[in-house]
Amino acid sequence: MNLWKKIAVSMLAMGVVAGIVVASSKMPSGPTLNELAPDFEAVDSNGVKHKLSSFRGKVVVLEWKNHECPFVVKHYSEGNMQSLQKYARDNGAVWLSIVSSAPGKQGYLSDADANALVKKEKSNADAVLQDVTGKVGRLYAAKVTPHMFIIDKEGKLVYDGAIDDKRSANPKDIANSRPYVKENLALLFAGRPVVEQKTTPYGCGVKY
Repeated sequence: MNLWKKIAVSMLAMGVVAGIVVASSKMPSGPTLNELAPDFEAVDSNGVKHKLSSFRGKVVVLEWKNHECPFVVKHYSEGNMQSLQKYARDNGAVWLSIVSSAPGKQGYLSDADANALVKKEKSNADAVLQDVTGKVGRLYAAKVTPHMFIIDKEGKLVYDGAIDDKRSANPKDIANSRPYVKENLALLFAGRPVVEQKTTPYGCGVKY
C-alpha cells in the first residue's frame, strides 16, 4: 500500500470512529437513580392509556419484554416472571410489561397477539404497553429484554438492572440465582430502602 492509500485509510478510520462518538453522544443516558423517574404516557394492548405519574403512591415495576428472546422465555416458560408479577401485585405494586420492538422486528406484537400471549403465558402484569416507536424505551435507555426498573412510592427510580444474577438463558439456573428484583421489592414492601440499586441487565438487545 502506497503512502497516499495509507493516509486515505487512516482518515476513513478516523471518520468512522468520530461518527461512532457522535452517534453515541446522541444516545440517551437514561434515568438517574434516586431521582423522579421520567414520566411517560403509553397505550396498552387494550387501547388504554397509562401515565406513569398517575401511579404515585404505589411501587411500580417496568419490565422490558420480547417474547421471542430466549432470556425472556427462560423466565416465562418456568413461571418465574409470572410468580414475580403476582408477588408484586399482591403487595400493592403496579407491574407494566413494555414491548419496544418496532414493527417487523423480533418481539413485535399486534394488540390482539399481545392479548393472546398474555392468556397463553398467564401473565400477571397489570398491562402490556405497546411502545412501537421506542419512545419509552429510549427514555429509560432500556438495553435488553428483560431490563428491569423499580420505582418507589414517591416516584423515584430505585433500581435499574437485571432480574437476577444468572446471565444465561437456561431455566435451570433460576433456582440458584440471586433474585435482584424480588429482593429489592421485599425491601420496599418492608419499608426499607433498596441497597443494591444498579446491576448489569442481560438478555437480547431491544429491537428498536
